[in-house]
Amino acid sequence: MKQLIFLLCCSGALACAADLETAKTVYVLSMSHGLDQYLANRLTNDHVLQVVTDPKLADVILTDQVGEAFQAKLEAISPNPEPVKPVPDADDADSTDAAAQAQNPYLADPMNGKAALPGASSSFSRNKGVIFLVDAKSRQVLWSTFDPAKSTATKDLDRTALDIVSRLKKDLKRK
Repeated sequence: MKQLIFLLCCSGALACAADLETAKTVYVLSMSHGLDQYLANRLTNDHVLQVVTDPKLADVILTDQVGEAFQAKLEAISPNPEPVKPVPDADDADSTDAAAQAQNPYLADPMNGKAALPGASSSFSRNKGVIFLVDAKSRQVLWSTFDPAKSTATKDLDRTALDIVSRLKKDLKRK
């Protein structure tokens, strides 16, 4: 049984690696302490991926956060087509409340008292050292690494960017 689970995990990793190999262009989202600038510099100088300034031209997106706030940024960059929403019945009070909350995201949920703001309750907010490479079309995380900078000094941020890009380059060349 353990061997079967191991084989399934390996096949999943290989599928992600195949998606990773198709990446040619990257858009780097703003990151804390300006790490995005150091990463863009290293990606360009090491010829790992072509950095683009228009997110619509990117195959992948490099970010230091995932969750609702990241989804909101992706929607602003490249909105998905809206699914057709059914019209709520006038007799159904729960549907009316849900429709009112959907129209006004600042309405509080009566169950837990929290406002329904994107990113307000996300457990994946700004982090300290995790970088994600996300497919721009499928919005799946293709690659990630954990490499916190020792400090916010330029030397440390550049060293961290070098480490991250070196790992990405190594993983891109795997077959």
